[in-house]
Amino acid sequence: MVTGKDRQKQLAREHYQRQMQARVEREQKARRNAIIGTTAAVVVVIGGVVAATTLLGGDDKADPAASAAPTASALANDPKPYDPASGTCGYVADKSSGQVKDVGVPPEKVSTAPATMTIRTNLGPIVATLDSAKAPCTVNSFKYLASKDYFDDTRCHRMGTDFPILQCGDPLAKADGKNPTDGQGGPGYRFANENLTGAKYTRGVLAMANSGPNTNGSQFFIVFGDTGLSPDYTPFGTVTTGLEILDKVAKKGVIAGATGDGTGAPKQPVVIKDVTITSKS
Repeated sequence: MVTGKDRQKQLAREHYQRQMQARVEREQKARRNAIIGTTAAVVVVIGGVVAATTLLGGDDKADPAASAAPTASALANDPKPYDPASGTCGYVADKSSGQVKDVGVPPEKVSTAPATMTIRTNLGPIVATLDSAKAPCTVNSFKYLASKDYFDDTRCHRMGTDFPILQCGDPLAKADGKNPTDGQGGPGYRFANENLTGAKYTRGVLAMANSGPNTNGSQFFIVFGDTGLSPDYTPFGTVTTGLEILDKVAKKGVIAGATGDGTGAPKQPVVIKDVTITSKS
């Protein structure tokens, strides 16, 4: 028998995945517009004749920040997954949305040594073990962003009650709440999905939010219940301390939006003060 609460969870899960798909479509459109706008301005002077060249359409995975006139290879530039032979990851600069906190791009060389992440919040610490072996590019990105104080003084902008996740990592979600956000902020680069085979999003799992395959940036979510999400979001760690903080915040409810799925900004703000990551040699 399907209860009202089960139905609410199902609606919340379906809405989350629809929202991710809507982000895919928005970012694809932004990339297309950026490519057209960038290349339309390129002119070639031949024998005193000025010819304007415009690229129409193009690959949705293009990197318009790479060149004023992207080549065919640049338009096909997709982040490369971890290469165990060289110990490197591919990170692709991508500022097509314009809503970024630019801190550069992480180093390609990564470590697969176990690591621990401590998220210091206004409500207490949240500690997680990071799976560097199965998600090396993701963990390396978090190490890099933490070293740049990227997450400092940002709010976790979205929470569910029947859909038990807390989503964080948007640099535009300022602690003072004066810069409302719908979760569109990022670091200006993207990287490949990892560790999706058999992925489950159960209590304690840390996973990446994304806007489609291989579009990981800085936004992530913490699961404090059972979500039933499909395996599309890179799991990269497990919370060992601090889940009770999320339980208490969830009990206070959320500022629900018009979607009616029970998700929204938490009524009790969760502010990330800083993030530190330590690795074991």
